Amino acid sequence: MKIGIAGIGTVGVGVIKIIQQHTQLLNNRAGVNFEIVAVSGRDRSKNRAVSLDGMTWYDNAVELANDPNVELVLELIGGSEGIAKDLCFAALEAGKPVVTANKALLAVHGTELAALAEKKGVSLNYEAAVAGGIPIVKAMREGLAGNSIHRVYGILNGTCNYILTEMEETGGEFESILEEAQNLGYAEADPSFDVDGIDAAHKLAILTSLAFGTPVDFDSVYIEGIRDVSALDIEFAKEFGYRIRLLGVARRTSKGIEQRVHPCMVRADTAIANVAGVFNAVVAEGDFVDSTVYEGRGAGEGPTASAVVADIVDIAAGRTAPTFGIPVEKMVDIPKVPVEEHVGCYYVRLTVFDRPGVIADVSAVFRDEEISIESLLQRGRAPEEAVSVVLTTHEVKEASILRALSKINEFDHSSATPRMIRIASL
Repeated sequence: MKIGIAGIGTVGVGVIKIIQQHTQLLNNRAGVNFEIVAVSGRDRSKNRAVSLDGMTWYDNAVELANDPNVELVLELIGGSEGIAKDLCFAALEAGKPVVTANKALLAVHGTELAALAEKKGVSLNYEAAVAGGIPIVKAMREGLAGNSIHRVYGILNGTCNYILTEMEETGGEFESILEEAQNLGYAEADPSFDVDGIDAAHKLAILTSLAFGTPVDFDSVYIEGIRDVSALDIEFAKEFGYRIRLLGVARRTSKGIEQRVHPCMVRADTAIANVAGVFNAVVAEGDFVDSTVYEGRGAGEGPTASAVVADIVDIAAGRTAPTFGIPVEKMVDIPKVPVEEHVGCYYVRLTVFDRPGVIADVSAVFRDEEISIESLLQRGRAPEEAVSVVLTTHEVKEASILRALSKINEFDHSSATPRMIRIASL
């Protein structure tokens, strides 16, 4: 099988290494030999520590897709628009299977790409796009095919998980730990896609489609990152028996599908709370299989390239499946539930001046919104100075919490915007 690779950065180089080092192993598993015949990249002169001898170089990746000598196209460029999008559409239109690691592209154009792949009778595989080396796409699309999935959730971004873990272990604040993560190469120079939750939301949109047979709908994902999580929140979480993790959660309810990415407090004794550092984890819950947990490295040359090569082997061996588990024509556009309709428990941290009547005023607002307080904690006493008042609630609709916090924020004795973190029921 003759392969063209568009994008020979970290992952592309990893794929070349695997194919060159495991020639016989891959032949045994796929029944064919793999040969990389064409590549495309931005800088032909760059030293990539692998040999590109005998491979045709293309400055324009779309031309690679149209090379008659290329039978399978790998898109490892990234981005939801531009050359990556053009390449995938061109390759599928030419009747060539595509393997991609591009979660942004699939989150925005996945349904359209899947429809074209089905029309042309070729595969569109993307194991590497979600959770790196964890084979979650294959697990959900094939291993759990006999189940009706009612919830899928997980830690989908290693950068955020590293930062939160380090904040927990060192007591450091977000900005200082982010800088450390950048120095170690775990965070980009511009970390926005990671720390603002966008990367995790791309992956969650894909998992939602796989889980519930609905068109990919990235625009309906509620997204909240970790910039506002403080060391103080993490310390209070410990006191209540929780850890803070950025979770992506897709859940089917009687009203439709929730898709949300945001920091969560999770019980310290749960599996997901004990996933540390740059690792990812995904939990899929089905009606017959109950709860299944998948954990591993979610990024990096080796794990991501491993997932790409697994997709190549499947295609070469003739193992095919609809892109998102069911044909596009059988997908159902299930309503998406806004986050304000979410019902759950909440952690709330108020920063208020320590004056008589403050707790009474807060309690009155919560009473009016029919919010039941489960526990309340005030540390220290400092008359006429701002102190933290922390509470957790019983289950309530999020819209009620938001209204209550808006009212409390208007109080004269409030010295900072109230902070709220959802408590995950896992």
